[in-house]
Amino acid sequence: VQLQASGGGAVQPGGSLRLSCTASGATLDYYHVGWFRQAPGKEREAVSAITSSARNTYYADTLKGRFTISRDNTKNTVYLQMDELKPDDTAVYYCAAAQVRGPWYWGIEVEYEYWGQGTEVTVSS
Repeated sequence: VQLQASGGGAVQPGGSLRLSCTASGATLDYYHVGWFRQAPGKEREAVSAITSSARNTYYADTLKGRFTISRDNTKNTVYLQMDELKPDDTAVYYCAAAQVRGPWYWGIEVEYEYWGQGTEVTVSS
């Protein structure tokens, strides 16, 4: 599975961006997908995730209410809608896919077998 993250860019505080994670080489129907981010000088952290069926979504506590994850399996794409962006949201955002096989801990990086290359988000006035 190859993952391509896109949609990053520069935005002012309070603005919005929608990131996309598009897969090729396989259908995402059988994968949970997560978003992680790494800010300059910090460790990578879990942002959000969605199960293969889209039945369940997960968010980092600090991001609930501002970010929304969704997926369109017909387009083999997962989206991360980011609203009310803050300077602290500045980071490289990565998407990752985890094959559905049982218990899954969405916020743990080793749960994901495939990673995209990252898309940069800069929130600044």
